[in-house]
Amino acid sequence: MRFICAVALLLGLSSVARADTERGNLPVALNSDFEFRKAKIYNPYVRGQKAQGPADASKKGLSRSRSVDQEASLNFERSYRLHGAVTGLDQRQRFGQYFDFFWRAKRPSDMTVRFEYKQEKLKAFVQAKEQTYQNVSGTNRSEFRVVGDEYFDDGQVLAWRCLLIEHGRIVAEKRSFLWD
Repeated sequence: MRFICAVALLLGLSSVARADTERGNLPVALNSDFEFRKAKIYNPYVRGQKAQGPADASKKGLSRSRSVDQEASLNFERSYRLHGAVTGLDQRQRFGQYFDFFWRAKRPSDMTVRFEYKQEKLKAFVQAKEQTYQNVSGTNRSEFRVVGDEYFDDGQVLAWRCLLIEHGRIVAEKRSFLWD
């Protein structure tokens, strides 16, 4: 009788844990073996802003060479992201926001990198994209894109967080300032 009660209790707890995982409420067990090193966010064209040229930089007291270097790096990033987009439709499908996360695993492990984000027109609705890695270690890069129709229909990403997940547990997290 006790055995049957114990099995029923375990089955009930596992279904609750499964429901939490399906909703995205994963247990947090931060581990120093995993860490985010850097996040790079790129938006090739920001609405309502123009690119800052050397004349604009001199008005703000910035050195001319520094603004030219910054503009050169932005031009390279734009050409890198739009490489091969010949037609207007191709360029439209690459228009949006790019998120690059650099992270480190000090020991080999099966990892899932989960990018959760909230967009301008969807308010508090959270969307997610995942990438999985098998037996990964060392420094790694994961890239996520919110581009094309997804970007035009739902707007800019206003808040985001990126999670490193090992065996169903969150072991590292990087989040934007606006993420609650």
